[in-house]
Amino acid sequence: MNANAPDRLPAEKAERRIDLRSDTVTQPTDAMREAMRAAVDGDDGLDGDPTVRELEAAGAAAMGKEDALFVASGTMGNLVAALVHANRGGEALVDEHAHVARSEGGGISRLAGLMCTAVRSHDGMMDLDSLAASMRGSYSRHGTPTAMVVVETSHNHAGGRALPLPYLAAVGERARATGAAVHIDGARIFNAALAQGVPPAAIAAFGDTVTFCLSKGLSAPMGSILAGSRDFVVRARSYRRMVGGGLRQAGCVAAAGLVALRDMAGRLADDHRRARALWTHLRDQEPALIGDAPDTNIVLVHLGASGPGGATAFAARLASRGLLVRPRDADTLRLVIHRHIDDDAIRIAAAEIVRAAGMGR
Repeated sequence: MNANAPDRLPAEKAERRIDLRSDTVTQPTDAMREAMRAAVDGDDGLDGDPTVRELEAAGAAAMGKEDALFVASGTMGNLVAALVHANRGGEALVDEHAHVARSEGGGISRLAGLMCTAVRSHDGMMDLDSLAASMRGSYSRHGTPTAMVVVETSHNHAGGRALPLPYLAAVGERARATGAAVHIDGARIFNAALAQGVPPAAIAAFGDTVTFCLSKGLSAPMGSILAGSRDFVVRARSYRRMVGGGLRQAGCVAAAGLVALRDMAGRLADDHRRARALWTHLRDQEPALIGDAPDTNIVLVHLGASGPGGATAFAARLASRGLLVRPRDADTLRLVIHRHIDDDAIRIAAAEIVRAAGMGR
């Protein structure tokens, strides 16, 4: 095995592989596969696909929005939102660790033409004074108006932190003061809602638009929903086609998304419980490895002196033992719990991390 390729395992370890790289590795449920087989299809680019339309209506209702659009991925949803909001101005404000800034290929800038300005942040939350100082309400010799402010919850880089609702309200107040739109990157908004004891629509209400993924903890094979006003979705549908997201007979995929919305949000509590269990095991055995308890299904492991060679080398050591993880940065691992991880896997993962940490010292 290539020591620099932590996503590859020796054949003898494959039968006990525990994959904590992401909740995107989830497989469709049997109910999803049956729904896909039985789905009624149409041409979504012509007369419309009835199953896609049903999914879009369900997604809009879940977010408390007037309408919604089925897109191939969360990245596409965020990009299409930026393309629509870019009609107002030329700048997007994001927190410095936002997924849209770090992990989406620069689409907001390169394709939507918005200057992406990173605002100083902590724990996934932009400093509100810095945000206010960065807002532009009109054209000037210094720049163009702020078109959109992006917030992310739960926040990937912050270890699945569910951003407090008062914070989201404060962001909205500052955006409205200059006429900017608020877009919520809610890839894991169902996780955030569960952690905060509110329906997802209570979070989405703080944004003009919102995306959420069907293909993470909800376990659909692909797809995301972009929701907003009816007028927004009319424009978004045009931009989706422009970026190559026009759908044909997509009902077979949308059917799995309907099952995800109907059946899968409730079981996310198991992922949160197991993430807390993993954090507890590590806290009890190697407390220097972890920080605050997780809000949702993501656990961060801070290696420090236990990780010579950094997170990539540590991940490679774990991979050789059948545990797949991903570095968040040079010295931190990100572990994501999902429905294929049971209680035994949590105990094994904790033991392997503690063992590898001991080897590193």
